[in-house]
Amino acid sequence: MKLSLATALAFGLSAEAHAIMQKIKVNGQDQGSLTGLRAPNTNNPMQDVSSSSLACGVPGYTSNTVIPVKAGDSIEGWYQHIIGGPQGANDLDNPIASSHKGPVTAWLAKVDNAASASATSAKWFKIWEDTFNTGSRKWGVDNLIANNGWVKFNLPTCIPSGDYLLRIETLALHSAYSQGGAQFYTSCAQIRVSGGGSKTPGSTVSFPGAYAANDPSVVIQIYGSSGQPDNDGKAYSHGPAPFTC
Repeated sequence: MKLSLATALAFGLSAEAHAIMQKIKVNGQDQGSLTGLRAPNTNNPMQDVSSSSLACGVPGYTSNTVIPVKAGDSIEGWYQHIIGGPQGANDLDNPIASSHKGPVTAWLAKVDNAASASATSAKWFKIWEDTFNTGSRKWGVDNLIANNGWVKFNLPTCIPSGDYLLRIETLALHSAYSQGGAQFYTSCAQIRVSGGGSKTPGSTVSFPGAYAANDPSVVIQIYGSSGQPDNDGKAYSHGPAPFTC
């Protein structure tokens, strides 16, 4: 009974508790709202893994800015319920509803010109992930919420210099117990890396194409026997392993 109640509650929240990744920091320096970003102009999720919008979200906000960074720099991405922050006073679903458990990942794709390159023809490799901690039973989204919507990681020190698209993805799994229920919240930043190295990933993926609709990380019942969204304490993996130098 606990399982069905928790699942029903999560499904009921799914229509209103959405989010948008809308700015980044480089080494702690805020780059400004939507600066250098490709972001949707709606906080609704992408749920079709075969859609071209899986790469950077439904086309919405665009920017001509390419943000200068250095290999190894600290990057932070900021999710909020709507553009600018909370949706009204006392928004309990800001930055995203606590029911929306799931992983947060970051990806890069080397391109010729970050301001104009196609995200769907780009070749992506994962550089960071915060999935599920089997000890604390916390998800990446729990850490995102604890940090007021900020997620933080470092660019690899060894990647070649040049233009890249940086894709940040939050995947909410509260309704992923049936196909098409997983919710993807993605935006992309346009960056230009200097001071890089010479190591390239051994394999890459495309969006769409990286995930199948029936992948076990996309169709999953995260509510365990106790009725909590703890995946019954089992490990969770999503997509390829992060690239390392």
